Amino acid sequence: MTLGHLLLAAALALSSVGSAAPSAEARARLHTLETLLDEEDYVGARAALDELRARTPSGLEALDYFAGRIAFGEGRYAEAVELLEAAGLDDRPGSYLKLARDTLAVTKDHRRLESEHFVFLYPPGKDAVLAPWALETLEAQRAALLEDLGHAPPGKVRVEVVSDAADLARASTLSKKEIDATGTIAICKFNKLIVTSPKAVLRGYDWLDTLAHEYTHLVVTQKGHNTVPIWLQEALAKYLESRWRGPAGRALQPSSRAMLAERVKKNALIPFARMHPSMAKLPTWQDAATAFAEVFLAAEYVDREHGRAALRTIVESMAAGSTDQQAVEMATGRSFAAFERGWMAYLRAQPVPRSAAAASAKLVLRDSKAADAPESKGREIGFRDFVDVDEPAVRRYAHLGELFRERGRFAAAAEEFGRAHALVGSKYESVANKYALALFAVHRVDEAEKVLLGTLQAHPGSASTQVHLGRIYLARGDWTHARDAYRAALAQDPFDPEIHLALTKAAEGLRDPALAERARSAAALLTGLPRERLDALLRRLPGPDADLSNVDVPPARPDPPEVPESAAPRRSPPTTN
Repeated sequence: MTLGHLLLAAALALSSVGSAAPSAEARARLHTLETLLDEEDYVGARAALDELRARTPSGLEALDYFAGRIAFGEGRYAEAVELLEAAGLDDRPGSYLKLARDTLAVTKDHRRLESEHFVFLYPPGKDAVLAPWALETLEAQRAALLEDLGHAPPGKVRVEVVSDAADLARASTLSKKEIDATGTIAICKFNKLIVTSPKAVLRGYDWLDTLAHEYTHLVVTQKGHNTVPIWLQEALAKYLESRWRGPAGRALQPSSRAMLAERVKKNALIPFARMHPSMAKLPTWQDAATAFAEVFLAAEYVDREHGRAALRTIVESMAAGSTDQQAVEMATGRSFAAFERGWMAYLRAQPVPRSAAAASAKLVLRDSKAADAPESKGREIGFRDFVDVDEPAVRRYAHLGELFRERGRFAAAAEEFGRAHALVGSKYESVANKYALALFAVHRVDEAEKVLLGTLQAHPGSASTQVHLGRIYLARGDWTHARDAYRAALAQDPFDPEIHLALTKAAEGLRDPALAERARSAAALLTGLPRERLDALLRRLPGPDADLSNVDVPPARPDPPEVPESAAPRRSPPTTN
């Protein structure tokens, strides 16, 4: 049965007995219920459905349809399937029945951990290490947005981790082709956040900021009654996604700024209208990255010119019935045309990052068909790390330097990497990090630190850079900076055992038992070693006069087929800052 037939039957049932056509009141009640679901207001939708049930005959298929949609939005997928089947809904691509069945299949073995306002569900295996960090981040973002936008969703927000892009496609309305083309890694839809595990991305990704980003979408959708268009949605979500860790406006990478500068020069920006209905449906990842940078700067422009209250006014005005242009005019006191002119001038005045490569903005997914083999750690030898290097001379120097590192000729390696670095500076994090490793090996640690701090300006999300800086701080006994560096690395690549072992050591130095317990549990899960054997690994971490280029810790083991429920992490108390 089609959805149109279901709604017509419901409208007739709600109308007076013997009526040949649905009454205006009946249509209005059904429209209200649809609207509440579209606005992600499941509390209101459930109340509206209960009122409809009291007015209509039992067994009405259309009400089973709405009950199925509510069950789906509340995470009761098996019940949703039963209700949608009872409604006679077609099982076809894009239907709620197909979506409920696929989501049930994707999440049926998921584990869960809860905090005061969130439920975090994740696949069995190493994704368990994400849970306490994710919940801590989301609670912080909730508090920040309650202050900035004046809204927090009622009840507990559901967050689901999927293993790869294929599962993201099954659990959403996006196709695998769209996900691959744009690098989409997460969505907010159906009253929940859906995020792809960092294990699906070759070098990880900013998964904690991404969680905060998607939560911001949920807040804006609910507060704005689903009236805020995609360009404003993404502007607010991108600009405010860093609020969980401090000020807004810290999430736009230099690589994205570099790409935007290229598009400005070529007059090839993405108009706001083209961003509808989703950034994930733009043709390429370059288009998506450009669009995100554009709208980020639009939000930043409004915030700097008119204050945070202006962003809140925009959402509230649209909730009250204004168009996006009218809402911007109310918030800024200027015509929309004047706003666009000011925004374009602001955009063109942005400094162009000198060292960041635009191509580094692209997420590289792991090959799902490749074996989940452990990666070597040790001296981190790898010639494929330079595939993104465009300049032939730089690539030649880097390959030669890596060859010398492999053969233990570290002074020669430092010389070759120094030549490569002199040509391009911090443009490539791979070159800078290998240069630092070569300098470590010949105990030129202060020089290596300068190289790493320089590349961190161009690539602030680099887990490798933060790990290598963390080694310096561990060796110095600087526990605070070591903790901060490894926590920043974890926000990009949470599955490196060295990160959790180092956090354990730093936490013990800082006398932070909560962080030490969390990190030790994660290290045990990732390495597969009993907790009592981790002390031997901790002794391998850098100390005074250590060779920081070679940390002998085991890699993360591949995910087992299943992890018993008892192995899921216990609720961890918040760590101290």
